[in-house]
Amino acid sequence: MSRPASRIVAGAAAVLVAAASLTACASQQPATGGSTAAAGDPVTGGELTYLEHQTYTNLYPPQAGFYPNGGLVNNITARLTWQNPETLEIEPWVATEWTVNDDATEYTFELRDDVTFSDGTPLDAAAVAKNFDTYGLGNQALGLTVSEAINNYASSEVVDGDTVTFRFAAPAPGFLQATSTINSGLLSPATLDRSLEELGAGNATDIVGSGPFVITDEKLGTELTLEARDDYDWAPPSFEHQGRAYLDQIHLIVTPEDSVRIGSLLAGQADYIRYVQAFDEARVESSGFDLYAPQTRGVNNALSLRFTNPLLSDIKVRQALVAGVDSQEVVDTIFTGNYPRATSALSSSALGYKDESEYYEYDPDRAEELLDDAGWEPAADGIREKDGQRLSLDVYEAKPQPLSKQTLELVSQQLKKIGVELNVKSADAGSYVEDIKDPLKTPLYHSMVGRADLDVIKSQYYTKNRNTLLSDDAELDRLLEAVASTPDPDERIAASQAVQDYLAEQAYVIPLFEEPQVYGAAPYVHGVEFESVARPLFYDVWLDKK
Repeated sequence: MSRPASRIVAGAAAVLVAAASLTACASQQPATGGSTAAAGDPVTGGELTYLEHQTYTNLYPPQAGFYPNGGLVNNITARLTWQNPETLEIEPWVATEWTVNDDATEYTFELRDDVTFSDGTPLDAAAVAKNFDTYGLGNQALGLTVSEAINNYASSEVVDGDTVTFRFAAPAPGFLQATSTINSGLLSPATLDRSLEELGAGNATDIVGSGPFVITDEKLGTELTLEARDDYDWAPPSFEHQGRAYLDQIHLIVTPEDSVRIGSLLAGQADYIRYVQAFDEARVESSGFDLYAPQTRGVNNALSLRFTNPLLSDIKVRQALVAGVDSQEVVDTIFTGNYPRATSALSSSALGYKDESEYYEYDPDRAEELLDDAGWEPAADGIREKDGQRLSLDVYEAKPQPLSKQTLELVSQQLKKIGVELNVKSADAGSYVEDIKDPLKTPLYHSMVGRADLDVIKSQYYTKNRNTLLSDDAELDRLLEAVASTPDPDERIAASQAVQDYLAEQAYVIPLFEEPQVYGAAPYVHGVEFESVARPLFYDVWLDKK
């Protein structure tokens, strides 16, 4: 195929094991390669059974960052541009060409004239303008939020049927890449007249997109059916494959239980699955199945230290927490080589990455000294106290993050050694949704975000975006704004690195590991590929079942 994915290739075929067979652990380093074997010419037709770990929540593209959402939006929408997942270069898709002015405040796109939405309406300049007016400005009446991928948006102009211009109130150098993301998936104008609730779970068959597949059936919370569009013929020109998708259908089944997901794959009841846990990787590989581990290239899996909580307001306490966490032990104990230890807020495969290892060295002796200096003294049970207050902090398990509960429990054990109590709470708690917005109730927050653009760091930490720190730091906001609004590419990289420096110097985050998305597939599943931050692309997938 034209765009090989980063992955592990399974070894020689082995006898299939039953769903109840023993799991095994291993640490394998991902490699770059093509298909598992010379597969011959692609076959058109067939149904793929795909198991997803979690159900989707919303198909409004700006809210598609959650991987179950993005996996669907990636396949039911086309975008103006395509980001090559290997080179990260931006290539034509619905847009054939574009021009950008010198200060990145005006972008003009020329469009193909043969693209339609799945209801047959044309995908023309007016439709594109409505998409980006909605994503760039939001629609408060319908509850449609502004996309975190789009900064400084001002307006659109339909120049003619195939030409649209976008203008920005300040430089927006990340906009071109934003047009390639699932957050900018192109929906029909009628779909964009629906409310956020109407684009949520239970309404998937009402979503009219522009991609190679359309959702034709939904069993709420459990199953979806995607069917190939026979008239789809506008894949990015760089793709070797043109025309309709090879598959006829994708049967997506939500399968939360790891053992059921893995057992179904190995028993031949499923063809392709997302979310192979680290402890199941060796089992999948040794059974003759393919393991794929594309990186998410963004803000690393990390703990945000919410410094507006009085217990974390002292930088010495935050520095002690950073020094008291052994991220290498987390990787070695719980994960595999597909999860490299983090050395910055950003992944080493992310644009603008800077190695901040000197700030993130495990040093429990220094951690204890810092806590001593900050006036926290060990009590009888070893947990430190100051002025009658216990150094006890809460963190919620993050369901979307791999093995979050196990990770946090190990971090809790590490912090206990320096006299800090970390209470790991279940994400199923009734107060969870509200508690995670309150630094007093959730002083540590476990998260990550994938995007192959410098703006990703702003998405995570800016006060008007995800704001995982629940920050009130005006200097951090200023640094983040510079990343999103600096036209010069080299200066923009320097701006991103200044943010990474600041996060490290202020001890605002504890980076843990670089997070991949890990998938397993039967050896007869060919053409497995991903967009630039590891969401599955089913367009090239075909089956060679004997």
